[in-house]
Amino acid sequence: MKLLNDTRLLFLSNARETLRSPIRIIIGLFQPACYLVLFAPLLNRIANAPGFPPGGALRVFTPGLLVLMAMFSAAYVGFGLIDDVRSGVIERLRVTPVSRLALLLGRALRDVCFLLVQSLVLLLVAWLLGLSADPAGVVIALGLVVLIGLLMSSCSYSIALAVKDEDALASSLNLITLPVMLLSGIMLPLTLAPLWLRDLAAINPLSHAVDAARALFGGQIGAAVVPEGFATMVVFALLAIWWAARSFRNAVA
Repeated sequence: MKLLNDTRLLFLSNARETLRSPIRIIIGLFQPACYLVLFAPLLNRIANAPGFPPGGALRVFTPGLLVLMAMFSAAYVGFGLIDDVRSGVIERLRVTPVSRLALLLGRALRDVCFLLVQSLVLLLVAWLLGLSADPAGVVIALGLVVLIGLLMSSCSYSIALAVKDEDALASSLNLITLPVMLLSGIMLPLTLAPLWLRDLAAINPLSHAVDAARALFGGQIGAAVVPEGFATMVVFALLAIWWAARSFRNAVA
């Protein structure tokens, strides 16, 4: 009960702080929206190519954009934590009886809630552009977005507490996110890739999430890739939360 109450209080505090300066939410939505409006139309010409998944360019590209937004919106939340460490917020929390796990969960839940808002706006834009997708599958796919948000934000906080420097954090995140993005099939389906690239992408957990999201958008809720994608994300999200919770515990021990 104490953990839930502490998490609620920290979530509300962090949410109010973000609402006072919503620029991060807007910036996090801007890049995926640009891809949706300026890049997705380029895929119309190859939508009938051999290996391109059925359903049209928007139905294939929009799920990938949700994963992309979850990746990058959540990956850079560690910058705010570094500022809190430098300004003494974390130090002041050391003398309170607040749960150390709640320090993570309050922030991570804030990140996930705003990520869901961004996702809904992106889906609205895609619908206005002509997206046709299974409603139930879209709702379930948002569960994948939540798991990816938890995974990436937890990793970001862990790295931030380890390096405590914005330049080092930016370099570390760029080193991680670029190959993960390219090997996830976000921009183009991996069914178009050569076999060696598909084999390499198979070890990337986010590639399974993208496959699951695309199947859900197409109404294939019972497809094997759906439970596989959720199971992969649950495992990696739990590992990331454990890592971040341990980092917070050490930081405020």
